[in-house]
Amino acid sequence: MSSSRLGQAEQSVAPAIERAAAIEAAAAPPAQTTQPAQPATPGATRVVGIPEGAPKVDARGFTEATFDDVKFEMVKTDKFERSMLTPKVQSLFDKRIRIRGYMYPTMRRKGLTQFVLVRDNMECCFGPGAALYDCILITMEPGKTAEYSIRPIAVEGTFRLDEYPGPDGRPLAIYQMRGEAVQ
Repeated sequence: MSSSRLGQAEQSVAPAIERAAAIEAAAAPPAQTTQPAQPATPGATRVVGIPEGAPKVDARGFTEATFDDVKFEMVKTDKFERSMLTPKVQSLFDKRIRIRGYMYPTMRRKGLTQFVLVRDNMECCFGPGAALYDCILITMEPGKTAEYSIRPIAVEGTFRLDEYPGPDGRPLAIYQMRGEAVQ
């Protein structure tokens, strides 16, 4: 082989060798030349944002809640078990919440110290029989009362789990609330 042909062959192979070396270098694990990151200020804490979907607490300390927030998987014919409650539902227990709904009709119109708050006004075409999680037994704080309304209302108070048994032993309600205000 002549020297000029040898030179041409070396020149055509050289770029392929360089590419192979670059690929090999890229595939190799990086050399550890840096130290792990240190906090900018010793003893500093990392600020973490509020998780998406977390309940919002207003300036007065009330968490906005809806009947969807207290819903859990249950068929009407199932026996209620506390294990059915979701972590989201459990996170609201013993918290001051504000929830909107309708008053279940009562015989009294004024001076109500106790009433049932329900998800909807039962004008639905699918018939009666609210789910267990669609009603909250409200007991107003001493000295506070509510007036019956056919319109949606907002109730503020402390939400808790407290089974209210029916005559057959099955709970009629599982949610109760100590009412502070009705708007």
